[in-house]
Amino acid sequence: MRRLFVLAICVLAAVSCTGESQAAEVRVKTGIEVLRDRGFEGLVGKRVGLVTNPSGVDSKLRSTIDILYNAPGVNLVALYGPEHGVRGDVYAGGKVTDTVDEVTGLPVFSLYGATRKPTPEMLEGIDVMVYDIQDVGVRSYTFISTLGLVMEACAAKGIEVMVLDRPNPLGGNKIEGCYVEQPYYSFVSQYKIPYVYGLTVGEFAQLVNEEGLNCGQKGNQAPAKCKLTVVPMEGWTRDMIYEDTGLPWVLPSPNIPFKETPMYYAAAGVCGELYGFMNIGIGYTLPFQVFGATWLDPQKLKERLESYGLEGVSFRTIWFKPFSGSQKGQLVGGLQYFFTEYEKARITEVQFYVMQAVAELYPDKKAFEVANVGGIFDKVCGTDYVRTVFSKGYKVKDIVDYWRKDEASFRELSQKYHIY
Repeated sequence: MRRLFVLAICVLAAVSCTGESQAAEVRVKTGIEVLRDRGFEGLVGKRVGLVTNPSGVDSKLRSTIDILYNAPGVNLVALYGPEHGVRGDVYAGGKVTDTVDEVTGLPVFSLYGATRKPTPEMLEGIDVMVYDIQDVGVRSYTFISTLGLVMEACAAKGIEVMVLDRPNPLGGNKIEGCYVEQPYYSFVSQYKIPYVYGLTVGEFAQLVNEEGLNCGQKGNQAPAKCKLTVVPMEGWTRDMIYEDTGLPWVLPSPNIPFKETPMYYAAAGVCGELYGFMNIGIGYTLPFQVFGATWLDPQKLKERLESYGLEGVSFRTIWFKPFSGSQKGQLVGGLQYFFTEYEKARITEVQFYVMQAVAELYPDKKAFEVANVGGIFDKVCGTDYVRTVFSKGYKVKDIVDYWRKDEASFRELSQKYHIY
């Protein structure tokens, strides 16, 4: 009996150790680690500014702030905080203020408050501006807007920009959604790119630098390019989603807690701008991964969505009580959804099919009739076409060709800027 017990313990230990070694197998080296391996080439002897947040870490979770601050020969002189701040101490939508970093004593300039583009005064004494933030691969996520504005400000001052590259958690092949159109350029849709754009942040920086910073917003006027350096990753390939990298996931903002969340952000974030329509899990443990309402019959919605034959996505019924928000403590019924064949799934279109199914099942609960529809919905979509056409009949077939119309042309354009 004792021998069996010992054998069982050994087997469990072996399984445990195997699991740990697999979990610890890092297959991708991010830009900050490549930069360190190169002896901080390009920064030694220079005064450096850094745009970052808590997701700017190496594979051992050491902050890029601390790495550069302690790097031999590198003079880190200022930090710049996008939405949520450099240390992640500002919640979603909160204003970031100029302050001092308690760890390093360095000044921290806000890029998410009254000022979103660095002023000339903020850039005084900077030779190189470094950018290191984990992106999510979706146009409406504001960190790429911050990057573009930083690049534009640095171009005007003749300051070099260095982007430390990181994986696109949606992979490098997924492209979905139409371009932004006038007059819908904004901080959540600052570039003439699809909603899901299939580039790493370094590749994206190259594209907007060569095609025109904030391309589309300035018509045919070509602003000055910044001097741009991208420190590439090692080991990343275009077919990798974040799970494949072996890297730890540090949430870049409070509602993107898991490595899979960016997929669901792309699939529910537009619908989430229809305040009062659907609970999409904000204020619960599954942000962007559920569609629910207090009046909803989950089984009926599941059956209706499954009748559409959507590729690569599956649904299960769920009941939950949000911890915060307008439905705090109320029982919400709905669906949790999963991408079972991610490569086949049209992730951004899931939310439109949910809107269609609800309109068919509950004619008095149509999205644009019950929701508080502000201008942000059109800005996130990059167009008013989705709202104006879809609201007439609530049929995805009426908007799907428009939603997909720019994908092929962008795929061809963006290939020029592929690093991997």
